[in-house]
Amino acid sequence: MKLAHVRERHAFAGAPWRLAAALDRDAQPARWLDLETARRRLIRADPRREHNAVLFRQPVTTLDDHFARGLRIETLREIVEGFSGGGADGEDDRAVLDTVDLVFGPPVLRPPSLRDFYAFEGHVRTMWQRRGQDVPEAWYRLPVFYFSNVSEIRGPGDPVWAPGDSVELDYELEVCAIVDTTARDLTADRAEEAIGGYTILDDWSARDLQREETTVRLGPAKGKDFASSIGPWIVTPDELSDAWKANAKAPDLVMTASVNGVETSRGRWSDTHFSFGEMLERASADVGLRPGDLIGSGTVGTGCLLEVREATLGRYLQPGDEVVLTIERLGSLATPVVARPGAQH
Repeated sequence: MKLAHVRERHAFAGAPWRLAAALDRDAQPARWLDLETARRRLIRADPRREHNAVLFRQPVTTLDDHFARGLRIETLREIVEGFSGGGADGEDDRAVLDTVDLVFGPPVLRPPSLRDFYAFEGHVRTMWQRRGQDVPEAWYRLPVFYFSNVSEIRGPGDPVWAPGDSVELDYELEVCAIVDTTARDLTADRAEEAIGGYTILDDWSARDLQREETTVRLGPAKGKDFASSIGPWIVTPDELSDAWKANAKAPDLVMTASVNGVETSRGRWSDTHFSFGEMLERASADVGLRPGDLIGSGTVGTGCLLEVREATLGRYLQPGDEVVLTIERLGSLATPVVARPGAQH
C-alpha cells in the first residue's frame, strides 16, 4: 500500500487532511481512494462490519488518529482490498481522487519523535575526512543518532528557508521509517516488524550554524531544528520486498537529489552500513517507541551539498531554488526554498 494525507487543491482554507490509499502500484500513482468514503460504503454493503471490526467503528480521519486508536498501518488494507467501486449516484466520484486535483501533506502530521541516525559510511567518511581525521572505530559498532525537532515538520511542497543567522542552507537525502506499534528493547533480527512503512526525509541543515555548534561537542541543535521535510506518502514494506538482494541490509533502490532540475546527488539505499533493524534495536534500548515515531537513516553518500557543492551547484541553497529528493519506489519529495519570512530586503 501507499498511504497519504490529502486535500483537494482548491479546498477551503483550513480544510482537514483526509487519509487516502493509492489505487495504482505505479511510483507516481494517478488515483487515490478516500478511505473514509470507502469505509462507509463497505458498512452499507455489510452492516456487521461496524460491530465485528474496530477499524469500522469510527471514521477514518488521519493516520495520527489511526495510531491513537491502537491500530497499525496494515489494518487499513481491509478497506483498500474491499473497495470494488460501483457506488450509486456518482459515489465513485467522491471515493476516487485524481492526483492532479490533490495537495499532499506530511505522511505523519504530528510525529511523537524524530530520531535521525548516521548509517551510511560514504557520508560519514567524507565528513571525517573534511576534519582531517579517520572515522571513529565506535561508529562501526554503534548506530548513533540525535533527536530532531518535530514541531517543524514540513510536507511535500511546503517551503523551507534558512534560519536568520545562516547563509549555508543544505539538503540531506535520507530514508525514513515509520514505527506503527509500541515497542521496547527490540532485537535487530525482529525490529523491522515494528515498521509500518517508509517515506523520504530531507534533514535540512544550516551548515554554518552546525559547524559552530559542533566545536563544543553538543548538538546538533539550531543547525538542524528549523525544518524537516517528509513525504510524499508512506510505502508499506511489502511493496519493497522484491528489491532486497541476498544478505543485504536494505532494499537495493536508487536515491537521487536535484536542484532546479539538475541532479546533484546519487546513491543507493543498499549502501547503508546499518539496517533499520539495527537502528531500531539501538533506538528502543531501555526506552519505549510509539506509533508515529520517525527513524531517519542519515544521509546517503554524496547526498548533500556539503559533500558535492564544489563539483555540482557551486554554492549552498538560495531563495528561488527547488530541491527534489527521489527514492525509487518511494516517490519524489519537492521543496521550494524561499526567503525567510519577515526578512528585510
